[in-house]
Amino acid sequence: MSLSAIPHFFADIVEEEHELTIRDLCRICTTEREHIVGLVEEGIIEATRDASGEWHFRGDSLRRARLALRLQRDLELNLAGVALAVELLEEREQLRRALRARGA
Repeated sequence: MSLSAIPHFFADIVEEEHELTIRDLCRICTTEREHIVGLVEEGIIEATRDASGEWHFRGDSLRRARLALRLQRDLELNLAGVALAVELLEEREQLRRALRARGA
């Protein structure tokens, strides 16, 4: 197998406490600023503003943004549908963790 036949993967490891700018989030998610603004306005991800008015995001916003953008693209959901789906998926994961903890 030649090297050109091997798929390339890129990953960004971001800790939850790490702060990202909106530019960082757009670059990592390969999306436009307007998409990120929509996610904030719908309450899917949270942003804080610094003294200059620049938006900053916690590292866990990256996971939520990627999930939301994938749901929007793959299932053609509107932002309200994406917000509900993300909430339900996270609730399901919390329930699974609780069940595993009870079984341990």
